[in-house]
Amino acid sequence: MKRVVSTDEAPAAVGAYSQATTDGDRLFTAGQIPLTPDGELHDDAPVAEQTELALDNLTAVLAEGGAAPADVLKVTVFLDDIADFEEMNETYATYFDDEPPARSAVEAGALPKGVAVEIEAVAAVE
Repeated sequence: MKRVVSTDEAPAAVGAYSQATTDGDRLFTAGQIPLTPDGELHDDAPVAEQTELALDNLTAVLAEGGAAPADVLKVTVFLDDIADFEEMNETYATYFDDEPPARSAVEAGALPKGVAVEIEAVAAVE
């Protein structure tokens, strides 16, 4: 049975979606962007900082759903410019350094609120 996951430690969903959903075995997160839980947008920050904030939000959502970065099976990273891949990847690697999950990284035409990076994940939960 589907259960909605929500935490105040990450930005609230602002549309017809949830921060994450789970069926008890897998946790599917919505894309996380560099937006603080209190609504401060970091769209002009360097890509490394935007990646860090998006991953902090992702980690908070994972925790609320009973998972941790080590439980992540698959990540999708959306970049507004694929030329930012290396800068994103340096920060990303600090979150998933041991047995990293499968990952796709793609350039998207535009991301919400004009940010440079958005990150979503699928994790195993117990």
